[in-house]
Amino acid sequence: MRQADPAKFIPGATGDWELIIGLEVHAQVTSESKLFSGASTQFGSAPNTNVSLVDAAMPGMLPVINEECVKQAVRTGLGLKAQINKRSVFDRKNYFYPDLPQGYQISQFLDPIVGEGVVTVDLVDGTSFDVGIERLHLEQDAGKSLHDQHPTMSFVDLNRSGVALMEIVSKPDIRSSEEARAYLTKLRSILRYLGTCDGNMEEGSMRADINVSVRRAGEPLGTRCEIKNVNSMRFAVQAIEYEARRQIAILEDGGSIDQETRLFDSVKGETRSMRSKEEAHDYRYFPDPDLLPLEFDQAFVDALAADLPELPDQIKQRFIDDYGITPYDASVLVAEKERADFFDQVAKGRDGKLAANWTINELFGRLNKEGMAISDSPVNANQLGAIIDLIGEKTISGKIAKDLFEIVWSEGGEPRQIVEDRGMKQVTDTGAIEAAVDEVIAANPDKVEQAKAKPNLAGWFVGQVMKATGGKANPQAVQALVREKLGVTEG
Repeated sequence: MRQADPAKFIPGATGDWELIIGLEVHAQVTSESKLFSGASTQFGSAPNTNVSLVDAAMPGMLPVINEECVKQAVRTGLGLKAQINKRSVFDRKNYFYPDLPQGYQISQFLDPIVGEGVVTVDLVDGTSFDVGIERLHLEQDAGKSLHDQHPTMSFVDLNRSGVALMEIVSKPDIRSSEEARAYLTKLRSILRYLGTCDGNMEEGSMRADINVSVRRAGEPLGTRCEIKNVNSMRFAVQAIEYEARRQIAILEDGGSIDQETRLFDSVKGETRSMRSKEEAHDYRYFPDPDLLPLEFDQAFVDALAADLPELPDQIKQRFIDDYGITPYDASVLVAEKERADFFDQVAKGRDGKLAANWTINELFGRLNKEGMAISDSPVNANQLGAIIDLIGEKTISGKIAKDLFEIVWSEGGEPRQIVEDRGMKQVTDTGAIEAAVDEVIAANPDKVEQAKAKPNLAGWFVGQVMKATGGKANPQAVQALVREKLGVTEG
């Protein structure tokens, strides 16, 4: 387990508290059909239209394992640098709920398909830390109860019943709500790169159960409470912060924490008790008699490993090595596969730092402002690359480049042709620049005297010349000429 970090402690009325967080993420497997039936997994279908006899638990119906779901779990395990167990067992986890037709869930308990692994999490300050993965197991999802369709009755939709889930259980290595957000973000990124889960939390295809406890530094772990089914990053942060404060207040008042399952009320911004926390024996786990142990050989694993895509950490290191960009910029660029692919195309054969600056600050900044995805960008990788080429060749200045970007964003077109057609080329003719400098100096004799006393005022003259030339003059040439004419060495 991670060492205590005093910088992450939460101050209480009687001293500091350490927050301990573990996450159980339920990730819906990307697959055309369910874990044990051929019914469709399509989201948004009319209620109870994607339901087979197996999903509805009709008498005599037997589950049949979906091989693609097994492959997806193994791929995910490999992406988490985890141990792959070539023999695993499906168990029945017994509990009653109206949208669980069988009266039990087929899951895995003592023998999961994937064992211990690790996720390296990047923080906004440029540091990183490792979160241990305890296990990944396959299980079927329950259906969904609908309580707002009728004034006196609840309805049940079984479309989700039997859909394959990967439950990814972390070790209690997370120490703040922001670390939890960063872990969820990184895990979702890995799953999306692998193509094993789409990570759409708003559709319920990735959700988290959050285990929260607090303790004094150096003391044993405290009693934890589990917050169920949190389906957004923002809600995860709010739920953790509220729950930590709730537990600290109880302990500082001399009370004790009850181990329980809680729900997060996103409207009130608070957690509330749902039920006392069950232990494994409450579920009466036993091997499912309808399913043989799941067994495969190393060749099966090796074939899947050979076909894995390049993952975020690998691409991040490649971007740092090949393009000379900072680890922070690389982290931003690899957060989503589409963005990483876009940057790869922009940066190839160009100044990597300039490409990163334009991709992150200009393009991503504009996309975020407009609420658009990279796939909807009006400026494609070739167009952005052409703008960077024009800057590198000194055909246009940085200021003109921003004007050009705006034109391409709004109107489209080939950047080099736009520069040619609209006369946007940078003025590099020193004669023309010198004339503009002389004109500005002649018009401002009082400023000239001030600049001789305060060399920093030379910057004002540079600005005036750039303004007079419509931003087309080469800034370095302007700066050199202004200093020369004023007789100052800095400014």
